[in-house]
Amino acid sequence: MQFQTGDTWTQGGQTFRLYAVQSCIRGTTFTNVAGIKRDCGEASIGYFAALIKDAKLRCTALAQSGSVNFAVCAAHIGGQTLDLGTILITQGFAFAATDPRGKPVNFQYAVAEGDAHKNRRGLWASPDLPHPSAILRSAYQKSN
Repeated sequence: MQFQTGDTWTQGGQTFRLYAVQSCIRGTTFTNVAGIKRDCGEASIGYFAALIKDAKLRCTALAQSGSVNFAVCAAHIGGQTLDLGTILITQGFAFAATDPRGKPVNFQYAVAEGDAHKNRRGLWASPDLPHPSAILRSAYQKSN
C-alpha cells in the first residue's frame, strides 16, 4: 500500500480515496504542541498509515472519477468495526470534505469534525491549523 495523501492510497494498481474525507494538504504547515512547524499533509499521512497498519480494512468503492475509486472503509480494530473516515476526523487528522459552497458532503463527518475541533484533538491542537477545505474553496473561487 502506498499513501499519496492522508485520504488517498494506491493498492494493487488501483487508487482509492475516502469518500467525503479531506486530509491536510501537503506543503501547508502547522505548529505542533512542541512549538515546531510541520507539514500538515505529512502529519495526516502519518496518522492514516499508523492507524491502518493495525487495522483490517474492508473498503467498498462508491464511485469512480478517472482512475480514482471513491470508497468508504470499515476498519476492524480489536473487536470493533468502525468507519475509517469517522476515526480520522474524530481524532483530528482529517476533515469533513465540503462542496465548493462550503457545505459538508457528509453531515455526520461535519459533526465529528466539530467535536474534534471543540476538544482540540489531533491537528486541532495547533494554533495555526491550515484548514484544507478553506484553502480549496478559496482556490476554487479564484479560478471561477
